[in-house]
Amino acid sequence: MGLLHIIDDIISILFFLIYFYQFIYMFIPFILGKKKIPKSAPQDHDFAVLICARDEENVIGDLIDCIAEQTYDQSKIHVFLIADNCSDRTAEIAREHGAIVYERENKELVGKGYALQALLQNIKKDYAEGFDGYFVFDADNLLKPDFIEQMNNTFSEGHDIITCYRNSKNFSDTWVSATSTLFFLRENRFLNHSRYLLGTSCNVSGTGFFFSRKIAEELKDWPFHMLTEDIEFTMSQVVQDKKIAFCDKAELYDEQPQKFSQSWKQRIRWSRGNLQAIRYYGGRLFKGIFRGNFACFDMLMFSVPAIFLSLFSVIVNLALTILGIILGANFLVTLTAILKMLLYIYGSFFLIGWLVVIKEWKRIRAKGYKKILSVFTFPIFMASFIPISLISLFKRVKWERIEHSVSAEDFKQDQSGS
Repeated sequence: MGLLHIIDDIISILFFLIYFYQFIYMFIPFILGKKKIPKSAPQDHDFAVLICARDEENVIGDLIDCIAEQTYDQSKIHVFLIADNCSDRTAEIAREHGAIVYERENKELVGKGYALQALLQNIKKDYAEGFDGYFVFDADNLLKPDFIEQMNNTFSEGHDIITCYRNSKNFSDTWVSATSTLFFLRENRFLNHSRYLLGTSCNVSGTGFFFSRKIAEELKDWPFHMLTEDIEFTMSQVVQDKKIAFCDKAELYDEQPQKFSQSWKQRIRWSRGNLQAIRYYGGRLFKGIFRGNFACFDMLMFSVPAIFLSLFSVIVNLALTILGIILGANFLVTLTAILKMLLYIYGSFFLIGWLVVIKEWKRIRAKGYKKILSVFTFPIFMASFIPISLISLFKRVKWERIEHSVSAEDFKQDQSGS
């Protein structure tokens, strides 16, 4: 079964070669974290806040109240919400808290992309003068009081698309919510922050992002309807050589899944959405690499090789193990090869988890022992992407709502116990 060891070693080398640049990324915040980015004087801008909500009566009032408490000039913040196929009091509560609400009923075209498109169409019809920029939030989000002020500072520096620092409301709830939070904290610090410091494009991640009037006019509403409209939007901009900025000081808190089953369904949708986006934009990303656009290479590597290399490794290991058993090979040799692969996967993500927790210790809202425990479960969470990716190749995936229940009061109590 020496062949098994050789194949595993080759896959490990390929992983290292493909992701060496991300290994470098992990050190950039430590080396350039205090790099002085040229600043421009903040300008006053008129902003629209876009919220798509489906049966979010438990949390929507908290988000709108958070926006009303922003340090930015409230006369320049206009909150719009689309109640998308709602069967509860989401629209009513949003109006009570001061939002301008539209309602949408469409059981065929389902998903955030369609809801966002409808919201922008309504705003264009009723507010023909438009706005200087648009924020996109999910109903479960909470914001630091200076979120919009910090994003405006970055916008004033000349950036047309900006993503924020995405934190969590409920790190302490379960091991799933904790490790899911680490997943996004890693993206904040060791991907987007590093990209921004190096002058390449960042990646929009779900919620808490911003785009300018210029981008809105180019998009003509919101034409992104895949399962992962954020990745679709990112790729559409990167292939046009546009850069997405990162605002580290603009901090947002969202609710992570508490159950593994919820996370499983969510990540199958992500994986399937990534495949959709690559199918559509992969060729243009590949061409962009030869134009010298590093962001195209980054997005391609971010979306494809890990899935297929991991799947290939698992399939080869299983096939050769079965073959070895049939042919009477030494079972201990086979078992050693499998354990080596598993230890490599676990050890790699264990190290990444430690680096995330060390770097983001003060920004993780949890007791110290829970932060440490999350490092041990993080590799399990990440390794589960392997079967998820395999299933996503064949499973028909639909957008499914995840119930949100962590209120602002729950968040405050969790902070006080940190």
